[in-house]
Amino acid sequence: MKKIAIIGAGPGGLASAMILAAKGYDVHVYEKQSYVGGRNGHFSLGDYTFDIGPTFLSMPQIMEEIFEMSGRNVHDYMDLKELSPMYELQFDGKRVPMYREREKMLDVISEHFPGNEAGYGNFMNDTREKMQALMPLLQTKHNKLTDYMSKRALKALPKLSLGKSVYDVLSDYFTDERLKVAFTFQAKYLGMSPWECPGAFSILSYMEHEWGVFHPIGGVNQLSKAMAKVTEEHGGLIHLNEGVQKINVSGKEITGLVLDSGETVNADEYIINADFAEAMTRLVDDGVLRRHSKEKLQKKKFSCSTFMIYVGLDKLYDMPHHTILFAEDYQKNVNEMTKDLVLSDEPSIYIHNASVTDPTLAPEGHSAVYILAPVPNNYSEIDWDDKQETFKSLIYDEIEKKTGFTDIRSHVVEEKVLTPKQWQTDHFVHQGATFSLGHQLSQMMYFRPHNRFQELDHCWLVGGGTHPGSGLPTILESARITTGWIREEEVQPI
Repeated sequence: MKKIAIIGAGPGGLASAMILAAKGYDVHVYEKQSYVGGRNGHFSLGDYTFDIGPTFLSMPQIMEEIFEMSGRNVHDYMDLKELSPMYELQFDGKRVPMYREREKMLDVISEHFPGNEAGYGNFMNDTREKMQALMPLLQTKHNKLTDYMSKRALKALPKLSLGKSVYDVLSDYFTDERLKVAFTFQAKYLGMSPWECPGAFSILSYMEHEWGVFHPIGGVNQLSKAMAKVTEEHGGLIHLNEGVQKINVSGKEITGLVLDSGETVNADEYIINADFAEAMTRLVDDGVLRRHSKEKLQKKKFSCSTFMIYVGLDKLYDMPHHTILFAEDYQKNVNEMTKDLVLSDEPSIYIHNASVTDPTLAPEGHSAVYILAPVPNNYSEIDWDDKQETFKSLIYDEIEKKTGFTDIRSHVVEEKVLTPKQWQTDHFVHQGATFSLGHQLSQMMYFRPHNRFQELDHCWLVGGGTHPGSGLPTILESARITTGWIREEEVQPI
């Protein structure tokens, strides 16, 4: 059996471990933290349980296929609940629920955005064709420029909306500015502005409206726990509290991994699931890499960050599972976050009120609420030690003034704040850019770090910093691409 060493037990690393362990490889996952999942992990505050990062699942078929590749049925490990409405949006005091069910969505559009009903149908039909053309590109390795001349690429190119942003694409279908925002805010899943995010990513809102939004009982962290369990069932080993301190390299050859304990471990193949930019700057000696040196990584474009408040409350609010509160001047707020790199006086805010769906997260009559405000990453040089309390108060002010969480501060039992600074220091995210490298066309497919890493032999990448990109479905696809490539090369070595 070939030995596979995986750096990091995030969802990409765990999916890779699960697949390869099921195929008979000797799999070892080395994780710095005391839990699996990375940003897809969980933590507790007293009697309250929170997801660290992702709070919903979409495109469940990808997850189902990944488990099938490992000889398992994901539904034996997770209890998935589809949410209806998927989420509720708040514009200028108006609450707008968004549904997967076509007739309900049309009713919402008729009530709040009359005259745009046909645009919704046209968007779904056109984007279905776009999705069918793009999926082969997102499920295939890209390691040669000639890949762009393949039949699948040539077929997809007309569907890529080249030269258009996500906002431009949705402007072809909708006339109401709020409705455009309702179908473009998903660019924030990539840490980008809808006015800059490539038009191809109009598939993000389509994915939700086509396949729905799901919550696993216990939180989205249950996906990571399930993949870890399947890995171990197939004989793979997950070493918690055993982080990698350094990747030893001779020429282009990895000669071993030095663990935090000082132990050196060797393998036949190495998979890096740590945050890509952080791994290249912290784990590899200066001068080893040319294309991905510290200096060149600093010139890359990175996503925004997030300011997090996790609160355990002694009250259960009759509010939706997901609420998104938009700043009155949403474009100004987005520009401040992605271009100006300053804190907004009126931030947009996401509130995850999962206890209305899931009673396992908090005591009866209580709730575990997760609050997120997108903010600039640490290239902004914002002094979070100075700004944290002021910005936290601003978020609570906005929530209490504009949403049904009118008295949230008076019910706080437990509270934890996570700033971009802590994303970097505590969770090892490069510059606190929680969605990794930006998804500009200049940093996609061939121009993103390859799944078979170009600069080191027997070295592979999975996660949001490699192809096809950020977000749980695409991270799972990165694991499927990488593990398939490893197995293919065993049969057909270079």
